Amino acid sequence: MHTQTIFELSQEAERLLQLALQNLDTLKSMPMAMLDNTTAALTGINNNVLPLHFSARGVEAQQAILNNELRKITRLEMVLAIVGTMKAGKSTTINAIVGTEVLPNRNRPMTALPTLIRHTPGQKEPVLHFSHVSPIDTLILQLQKKLCDYDRGKLAQRLEIDKDMNTLLERIEKGEAFEKHHLGAEPIFHCLKSLNDLVRLSLALGVDFPFSEYAAIEHIPVIEVEFVHLAGLDAHLGQLTLLDTPGPNEAGQPHLQKMLSEQLARASAVLAVMDYTQLKSISDEEVRQAISAAGKSVPLYALVNKFDQKDRNSDDEEQVRAMISGTLMKGNISPGQIYPVSSMWAYLANRARYEMNAYGRLPDHQEQRWVQDFAEAALGRRWRTADLDDIDHIRHAADLLWEDSLFEQPIRKLIYAAYANASLFALRSASHKLLNYAQNAREYLDFRHQGLTVAFDELELNIARLEEDMAMLQTRQRAASDEVKHEVEEALNATDEFMTRQKSALVQAVGHVFSYHNLLDLAGIDPMKPRADEPAGRNQLVLEDEGQAQVVLSKISSSCELIMLDAQNKIGRELALRFDQLESTLARSLNEAMRPIEMRIKEQLSHAGFRARISFPAFQANQLNFNTRALFNDAIVLDNRPAGQPSGAGSMRETVSRWLNNPGWGWEEYVVARTRYVIDIAQLHDKFKQHIDAFCEQIRKALAAQVDVSVTAGMATFFAEFSLCLTGLQESLRDSLAVRQQNEHSTRALSQLLKQSITTAAWIQEDTRLLRDDIQTLFAAEQP
Repeated sequence: MHTQTIFELSQEAERLLQLALQNLDTLKSMPMAMLDNTTAALTGINNNVLPLHFSARGVEAQQAILNNELRKITRLEMVLAIVGTMKAGKSTTINAIVGTEVLPNRNRPMTALPTLIRHTPGQKEPVLHFSHVSPIDTLILQLQKKLCDYDRGKLAQRLEIDKDMNTLLERIEKGEAFEKHHLGAEPIFHCLKSLNDLVRLSLALGVDFPFSEYAAIEHIPVIEVEFVHLAGLDAHLGQLTLLDTPGPNEAGQPHLQKMLSEQLARASAVLAVMDYTQLKSISDEEVRQAISAAGKSVPLYALVNKFDQKDRNSDDEEQVRAMISGTLMKGNISPGQIYPVSSMWAYLANRARYEMNAYGRLPDHQEQRWVQDFAEAALGRRWRTADLDDIDHIRHAADLLWEDSLFEQPIRKLIYAAYANASLFALRSASHKLLNYAQNAREYLDFRHQGLTVAFDELELNIARLEEDMAMLQTRQRAASDEVKHEVEEALNATDEFMTRQKSALVQAVGHVFSYHNLLDLAGIDPMKPRADEPAGRNQLVLEDEGQAQVVLSKISSSCELIMLDAQNKIGRELALRFDQLESTLARSLNEAMRPIEMRIKEQLSHAGFRARISFPAFQANQLNFNTRALFNDAIVLDNRPAGQPSGAGSMRETVSRWLNNPGWGWEEYVVARTRYVIDIAQLHDKFKQHIDAFCEQIRKALAAQVDVSVTAGMATFFAEFSLCLTGLQESLRDSLAVRQQNEHSTRALSQLLKQSITTAAWIQEDTRLLRDDIQTLFAAEQP
């Protein structure tokens, strides 16, 4: 690593960050309108809207971002944010990266507050520091007063009160303060669980949890521990820290979406943990939107967890990478930065190897449940207690489980690289944030300065025209909505025709499976040698051996399953293609509908002496790719009863036995009992056709409802953001008009201040470009 060069680049980054913060202080002193709705545009949460207006809150948000970058540059800290939905395995993934269990796993949400996990060489036992604990102590006092008069039975109706919650309630009643330091895994688990239970309890009692007190990254809990995979490696400049972020769907807390976006904006890189079994779910879509926005300024990576649940008919590694990169992430992440893994297998293998190295054997499986999970994963479901005593075998099994987890790739390609180049990641993050700020500031300041040179009457005229344009926007929105509705109807009609064809093909393919000659072939029966008791209508298949009947049913089931899986893949690919095309068509229609307004505004402002850039928001119909796999899960329902077992009667074996062996007949000794097995083919075939009908109808209804919701949400966002853009222009013009109404001395003073700020922003932008280029050169030099 080029130590001297890194030191010089960090000094330059620190100088530019200080200069940008001073420039923001100057902007705060200027007269401006209070348009706080543009904050999202300013903070980079939504880059579709051009921030031509700096609100007071927006300036504060940018100061927070730049101050965070200054803190990371001072420590040369690379912050890798880990984000994922509830049950995606985020905590398990972090434990697998660290190499030991530092975060608890529970079925309920576990990340109410973001948590830092910092690699600290030599710190074998994890320690948690929670210095900013006073807001929690205040909350505990509030909850204590609330619980005094609150009925415990009523509370139990609103909140699940388990052993952990009972312990927390006792601590609150005693008024115990929250400790600042926790050494060891169990005390850390207890601390983090208590924090999450406090969130749940506050919600149930109607008390506000102090989330705003933990917006700054330096105020959140920090766990320091040596990452097992990094132990013994050469020391490098900089520091690697993981940031465990709350998922947007955790604990039903709507504020978590905002908190997630704020934390991602402060990261040096983002690692998304996706659930292989739920890749196209709505909650997964929320995470993808959040990281796509963050990905405009930081590198993105993805772990596709639970890949151990893949079966022979599922997508392989390359198909998963291509689908996530292209279809789900719209090209915002490259396939080479997507890693299908099993975090649970990786964690169990790591934990077992650590215990073996440290103590020479595994702990008692009766005392530590993870040992049982490891044994089942590594040794199989039929493992025995004695197997755990074979040390060499256990070591080998742990190594094989680690290999099967596929976790070696992300550890080597991501974690090792992040550790070795932590300082470069920190510098690159700062350069991207500085460039975003400088570009936004220059455009805003230029526009404000132009307003001082435009005639008073011209300003009033442009403000009035913008009001007309916003009224025109409403008219255009109605027209565009009608056109979009027409496009959606045509797409759904075409989909109906496609599904009708698929249904016919399915019925035909399944019909062949249930054809009598095919069934005889499956049963190994010669059609040229009919049996004496063979049913005349060929609606039943008669067999004399129970095992043979079960084999035939299994073959029918497998044949139908293959047909349905093949149809699933075909329908999935076709629907994904159709609705990708629909999204492109709708985006084009909306842009064409808004183009006249855009051209009119640009022409008006250009004549008045303004240079305005209007950026169309990106239309995204959320989650148009339909997940067909889940709809097939229950499509195959076979009657596995031997001998067909008619409704309301016993099995055929029981029926025949009853006929031939009824004790009341009195001639048992003369009759040899005969048992046969009958499969009711017609009934089974009809039942399967009904499931095909139900499936096709279900997918039609689900598609129609999903497209309606997705398109409606996408259009609402598109028009809201475009309207916000126009509002920003209008408010900036009003700021200029307000200044022109002041005396000439004030106007000249503001003009001079704007010129100085524009010059400063230009310097920052140019110097940051040079800094970014130097950083990229160093990154390239570090690549093997």
